[in-house]
Amino acid sequence: MQQHTYPLEAWCIRETSFDTASHFLDETLFALGNGYIGLRGTAEEGYGGPAGTSLDGTYLNGFYESEPIQYPEAAYGLAKVNQFMLNVPNAKGVELWLGDERFDLLTGSIQTYERVLDFRTGLLTRVVEWTSPQGRGVRVRSRRMVSFENKHLFALEFEVTSLNYEGPARLVSALDGAVKNQEAGDDPRVGSAISGPTLHLVDSEQANGFSALVQKTHNSGFTLISATESVLSADLPAVSAQDGQRLTQSWSLALAAGQTVTLTKYGSYYSSRDYDAKDLMWRSQDTLSNAAAAGFDVLRLSQEQYLADFWQQADVQIAGDDALQQGMHFNQFHLLQSVGRDGKTNISAKGVTGEGYEGHYFWDTEIYIFPFFLYSKPEIARKLLEYRYAGLPKARERARQMSHDKGALYPWRTIAGDECSAYFPAGTAQYHINADIAYSIKMYMDATGDQEYLLKAGAEIVMETARIWTGIGSYDREGRFCINQVTGPDEYTALVNNNYYTNAMARMHLNFAASIAEQLQAQAPSEFARIAAAMALDVSEPAEWRRAASLMRLPYDEALQIHAQDDSFLSKKVWDFANTPKENYPLLLNYHPMVIYRHQVCKQADVVLALLLLSDQFTLEDKRRDFDYYEAVTTHDSSLSSCIFGIIAAEVGYQDKAYHYFMETARLDLDDTHGNTHYGVHTAAMAGTWLGVAYGFAGMRVAGGALHFAPQLPKQWQHYTFKIHFRGALLEVHVEAGRVEYRLLQGESLSFTHGGESVALSLSQPKQSRSFE
Repeated sequence: MQQHTYPLEAWCIRETSFDTASHFLDETLFALGNGYIGLRGTAEEGYGGPAGTSLDGTYLNGFYESEPIQYPEAAYGLAKVNQFMLNVPNAKGVELWLGDERFDLLTGSIQTYERVLDFRTGLLTRVVEWTSPQGRGVRVRSRRMVSFENKHLFALEFEVTSLNYEGPARLVSALDGAVKNQEAGDDPRVGSAISGPTLHLVDSEQANGFSALVQKTHNSGFTLISATESVLSADLPAVSAQDGQRLTQSWSLALAAGQTVTLTKYGSYYSSRDYDAKDLMWRSQDTLSNAAAAGFDVLRLSQEQYLADFWQQADVQIAGDDALQQGMHFNQFHLLQSVGRDGKTNISAKGVTGEGYEGHYFWDTEIYIFPFFLYSKPEIARKLLEYRYAGLPKARERARQMSHDKGALYPWRTIAGDECSAYFPAGTAQYHINADIAYSIKMYMDATGDQEYLLKAGAEIVMETARIWTGIGSYDREGRFCINQVTGPDEYTALVNNNYYTNAMARMHLNFAASIAEQLQAQAPSEFARIAAAMALDVSEPAEWRRAASLMRLPYDEALQIHAQDDSFLSKKVWDFANTPKENYPLLLNYHPMVIYRHQVCKQADVVLALLLLSDQFTLEDKRRDFDYYEAVTTHDSSLSSCIFGIIAAEVGYQDKAYHYFMETARLDLDDTHGNTHYGVHTAAMAGTWLGVAYGFAGMRVAGGALHFAPQLPKQWQHYTFKIHFRGALLEVHVEAGRVEYRLLQGESLSFTHGGESVALSLSQPKQSRSFE
């Protein structure tokens, strides 16, 4: 797979040549989405290049098929059913015929070519001048968008100008339901294990310019209506046709030299996951007719306004490194495109750009992605928490399956709330998912003080999930509270006793749950009684949580003076990195799991992640020693790793390492450093880029509910600026050489610390500067 190098522009990626070698990757990078619909960046006319250079996918976040998981050897409690995101009908197809020749960039010759994805307008624009094999020349200009204002809608404009051709022409708008999912093969990160079609045709409907496919999934029982409304600028009738699951609307015309004709196409997707099946058709027709009545430019302006508001709150400016500035904006834009905003959906590891990890949601959301939205667009962060509350009944069911008589255990990977991890040592055993979700709720409460959310959902989640720790853990002969046979964040070390990260996060979780119980008993007794009754909470449980937290075993090696990853990690043989060929990375694709588990080798940050999330519990010397030790045994085979190492490197004074890790994170997808971006972006790493600026270089931490900064300026930069929402205020942080300026943009007041020194901003004093070394 060839990497495509784009000019270093802050607000777009620009492609100036058409290349089949980079096409698969380009499809991902130029993908459009709105948190529900995802359209890979394949051209409207399609692509017929070499095998293995394309996956023309269309995805709907949260719309899935299910299938029983087949185990050669079954065991009690294993996940039973997998859920996987579907490649749904392709509604963006447009064919152009000049006489008997079809517009196709793989034939004829290309005179000029440019494609731009603009992060400020949300438009994917392409302009091509092409000459057919018989010398017929046209200019094609297309514009495409997926609406942020209406999750069910996308629109595109396909404009054709004849340069020298006079004669018959035809435009065809296609809706193609004959699609299938990518097969994962031997790489579990790629796609699904299913083969063949996953949607069967129930009905279809066509009228002048309108096409709709009605399909159903085989097992999950969902109905989907994919529909288009196509409008030609010339006043000509459309001819409808159907070939199996492919519907077309076509227009024939006589094209004159210099003439321009435009086909505008509106597409929608509605499923019975959101609405009653009987209402899907009229909703589709209503959405498309309203969009067509408004026109493409009205939708375009609405898109620009939505993004202007987003960037006003979220923009991170970096002066001095154009590659990083482009990477930052690219990542932020793709995060916005990928995240579910309806409380029913989450954000998957690949967003809506590809089928990697089958569209599943992981703990990536809470620990990596959630902070970006919490501090940039907190209303989206709340929707992500609402999704977890909607999954609480399923989490209770899973806890019973795992022999916990009370409490809730969230799934390791899921779409609709059921555990979908077929490989339990690296999946279900990662009990820290419960603490990760509790941590995100704690972050949310610290940043927003949203008591309404706490009473409605947050308190119940935190307390119900805290019960699992006292269910799985036990006291050893020395009276220490131990949590055995779990897997921490590092997936190269499985089923261990007292994983440091898990135990430390469990301690935080237990104390947080007890604090909530005590707070609500004192301040909202009737609400506490309601919640306690709903979960049958015993009055003695909060005290039990406190006791377990206070006696938690946290492994520490006195000789090395480091926090041990688990009870056995330091007794294992260190992986032979010197004699491991470069082509044998990532290790998971080249060695049996048991071989990896026997060694000291980390796929990603584990103890080092705890140093960040529980920052105030460690001294700077602790962090430096831990960083030094674990960096030497970490492969960073996971895209979740580099950003965390970069943040801690910045904190302990390793500036060059911090910058290297940050650079690797910021352009991971644009530079395809992991070699698999063609299967979809890496949303956790994208969010890790924002963490690298705010948590890394600006030293932002929240401890005890208070906000702290300890900024530094990378030597490669002239200055950087970012903004955060905190307690109803919007704060701008501008860092330049030796000086930082804090500015209150919204809100009446905000207090925080800078390098340990108190700073108070208010309407009367909205701006203050501080110095740093």
